[in-house]
This record gives sequence, structure tokens and C-alpha cells, in this order.
Amino acid sequence: MIYKCRNCGANAIYSPEKGTMYCPYCDSQDSEELAPGGGMAVCMNCGGELNPGDYMSAVKCEHCGTYVIFEERTEGTYKPHVILPFKLGKKEVQEKIRARYAKAAFIPADFLSDAKLSEIEGMYIPFFLYDFDCRYTIKATGSKIRRWRSGSYEYTETSLYQVERDATIDFEKLPVDASIAMPDDAMDLIEPYDYKALEEFQTKYMSGFFAEKYNMDATELSPRAKDKAKADAKAIMNKTITGYSTITNRTDNVTMDEKKADYALLPVWCYSYQYKGKDYLFKMNGQTGKIVGKPPVSWERVFGYGATIFGCTSAILTMIMLLAEVL
Repeated sequence: MIYKCRNCGANAIYSPEKGTMYCPYCDSQDSEELAPGGGMAVCMNCGGELNPGDYMSAVKCEHCGTYVIFEERTEGTYKPHVILPFKLGKKEVQEKIRARYAKAAFIPADFLSDAKLSEIEGMYIPFFLYDFDCRYTIKATGSKIRRWRSGSYEYTETSLYQVERDATIDFEKLPVDASIAMPDDAMDLIEPYDYKALEEFQTKYMSGFFAEKYNMDATELSPRAKDKAKADAKAIMNKTITGYSTITNRTDNVTMDEKKADYALLPVWCYSYQYKGKDYLFKMNGQTGKIVGKPPVSWERVFGYGATIFGCTSAILTMIMLLAEVL
């Protein structure tokens, strides 16, 4: 399926800046009309071949630039419960990347060029948002040590305490990405999202972006979600155990009751930069602008800078030596 502008027939897309559907050709808003069907083999607009692979649910036609959404991968069991529309547009994303890395030393000369940054693409990544009821108990021995001096003697007093904690922690919308292609660590680092902005799923939000359907289901990802919840719960519980010199004989007991898992599409801007045969991947939260990624170092620029410094230093030393001979 594709969205067409009823005024000019061009591809209508969702505009994060305007917060509505928009035609970039005639500047009309909310003029979209859905053209269903088409399958996944060819573009409905130009007839060009499409290569969606195993998981893509929305792509950009390489031949005409139309954004095509695949009904087969957005319906039935693959229909998301909710979607978080893009908040940041492409121009703002480019500005944020430039601001973030403008002062980075020795990055390649074209890393922040218009040509390279124009390749940035927005993509909806599949996530499952888990709700858990967590019961967390701790039993341990805590010690408090007091030392003092009296005359020529030093005294040490050790007091032992039975430390017990018993808490119920509710987790709502704990995110776990369901994309094999997306690195889990990067997806974790671009969190958090503001889930108050979640919308009931509508395919129109996908027009103008790439998207994936989930690669792994909620059952497969549940163990990872529980591990994330347990780690967060432990951090919360650790904050309640303070004021002791030592904690020993600690026993933690955690039970997780999964209440539900909602299938969601969350916005991510992707920038792929290749340098000397290696790919450098950058991910940005499409709602908050949080960026994850480390740029490459251009050793040519490093050596060039070193040579310049060396040349300037040599010139200064030569001038000093000449002045010394004159004096």
C-alpha cells in the first residue's frame, strides 16, 4: 500500500515537524488517501522491483522514492498495538549530529558533509513493551564498625544487624527490541522514550520511513525482558541498604509475574558511515534526539596535524638559534 496526495497524486508522508500527513510536492496537509494492495514484489507507483527481505514492513522504492508499506506485515499477528510517531524531522536530526560531533578531534573530513548526512534514514523498530509484577526480598548481615582511641589504646566496636527487605515493584512498558539487525546495546542506550506519546497503531505514521516487523516474538524475548527488570529492581533495592560498613551473607530472591507484552513500533534515526572498509553505525532516538555511536579517527588528519606542529616547532627553534648567533 502507499499513501497518495489527492491533490497532486504524489506520495504523501508523515511529517514529524508538522505532526500530520504532508505532501512534499504541493505542500498540502491531510490530503492523503490510501491506495491498498500491491504486494511486496513491485512498487505500486512505478513498477520497480522491491527487495524487502524477511522482515521489512515498509521500504523506500529505490527507483522512484515512494514509501511502500506492506499490508501482509502490518496486519493480523503482525499488527502493532501501538506506535510512537517520529518527533524529530530529518533536518533537525542532521543539525543534532553536527552539533554532537563538530568538536570531535580528527574525524574524517566528509563525516559531517551534506552528502553523507543526507543518507540518514528514519526507521520504526519493533519492540515489545512488558508489564511485570516483581517481588524482591533480601536477607543479609550488615555490620557497623566504630573505632576510637582512649589514651594509648585503640578500640574497635563491631555491631551486627539482620538486614531484611521485602518489596513489590511494578514495571510498566519495559522495552525490548525485537529486531535481529539492531544491536541490543545500542537500543538499550537510546532509551528512554516518553510513552505518554504512544498512539494507537495507524499505517499512515509509517509513510515516509522504513519499518520492520518483529523478528522474534514476545515469548522468545521474555527472558531478556526479565533480566532487564531484575537488574533495575536490584538497583532500586540496593539504594535501600545504606549506612553499613559491610554487607555479608546476602541472599536475593526475585519472582517476576509477566502481566502482558504490547507490540510497538518505536522511532529510530539511523546513520551508517563507512570508513576504510568498516561500517560505523549511529542510532538516534527519534523522539528525544539521544545519540549512540562513536565516529572513526582519520589517521591522515592526526599525522597531518602532527606534521604541522612539528614544522612550526622546528621553525621556532631555528629562529631562536639564529637569534642566539646574532646576539
